[in-house]
Amino acid sequence: MSRMRLLNNIISKSANQVEGFCIAKNVQVKSNAKGSDYLDLILGDADGEINAKLWDYDPAVHGTYKADSVIKVRGTVSIFRDAEQLKIERIRNLHPDEDVDMSALVPCAPFDSEYMYSKVWDCTEKFKCEELKRLAQYFLTKHRDLLICYPAALKVHHAQRGGLLYHISTMLDAAQAICGVYGALYPSLNSELVFAGIILHDIAKMKELEVGSLGLARGYSAHGQLLGHITIGVSMVATAAVELGTSEKTELLLEHILLSHHGEPDYGSPLPEYGSPKPPMFPEAEIVRELDNLDAKLFTMFAAISGVNEEEFTERLWSLDNRQLYNHGNL
Repeated sequence: MSRMRLLNNIISKSANQVEGFCIAKNVQVKSNAKGSDYLDLILGDADGEINAKLWDYDPAVHGTYKADSVIKVRGTVSIFRDAEQLKIERIRNLHPDEDVDMSALVPCAPFDSEYMYSKVWDCTEKFKCEELKRLAQYFLTKHRDLLICYPAALKVHHAQRGGLLYHISTMLDAAQAICGVYGALYPSLNSELVFAGIILHDIAKMKELEVGSLGLARGYSAHGQLLGHITIGVSMVATAAVELGTSEKTELLLEHILLSHHGEPDYGSPLPEYGSPKPPMFPEAEIVRELDNLDAKLFTMFAAISGVNEEEFTERLWSLDNRQLYNHGNL
């Protein structure tokens, strides 16, 4: 993430004082060593986030605050343990009659969610396989309201309002091009199976992630922690297949795509669930796995590079094998 826009709203250069609206992403009341309460917050906007403290907190004086709410703060920026921190001097909730630009506060996909949803739906309308069409449209219809706003992840890639649809629709665009090339070379390649697999591969993110009203993930649900979206997704497809009378073969192929879309297990990863219990074992599953990996990595790379100047390196990114990236600029 880049630096928060709030930190550019300077009202006093000499005091390094800023003021503006932001999102209270996390709110906790804590006590210091002397027993005095203070408010510990993570504040964010569309560009970044910062830790903030309100010392000597008294709810009767300062008010009460919830995560995923819009607030206005005034405070002084300082450096604590090599990171910026905001000491809050004034704080209040958004007034009902105030109008703020939510796109400046909440990271959003670059395309309208309704447009992306229609684009994905239109893809399924062209399916010749009725089983794949019914299954894909079953999930798109059942989870429409959540799909419109859900992020694709907690932090790593497409962690933004509408990010899940953005991830799916981008993968579909790439898959259509790839299937056009390889379908001509290998006529047995089933492009509709690829497209359906893409639409369903992360469908269980809506059960894995806990997401607030603003469309940003707060953490993982109990199901997400204990099972993960791969396992949950396979179960969701199995349940839908019974309800829709889907053939065993179609169900099995889709379940394998979901099971294998994270590729082979990475036993060196700090999060082993990033690997799959099975590697892709047919071409359509391989395409879904490779496109998922490519789209996630490119999103992460461009986001990181945008945060540094030309001819500079980023910090090391654990999600990209601890690599530093280079912003080469224009040639």
